Amino acid sequence: MPKNLDDMISQAEAARIRGVTPQAIGHLIKAGKLKTVMVAGRVLVFRSEIENFTPDLGGRPKKKRSKVKK
Repeated sequence: MPKNLDDMISQAEAARIRGVTPQAIGHLIKAGKLKTVMVAGRVLVFRSEIENFTPDLGGRPKKKRSKVKK
């Protein structure tokens, strides 16, 4: 249990802070990228983690170009 519940926010509030949907926050939680705590049957997220979160670049890795000798 966290010492300070003021640092805990709902998924909806986390989504508002990040400018994404609550579903996007849910995906990050399921992927293990955000720490959560269950309080009274609700999943809460650490505000500091939401504010400091940096998303992965995502997408397909760039192809390596092979050098062709002529």
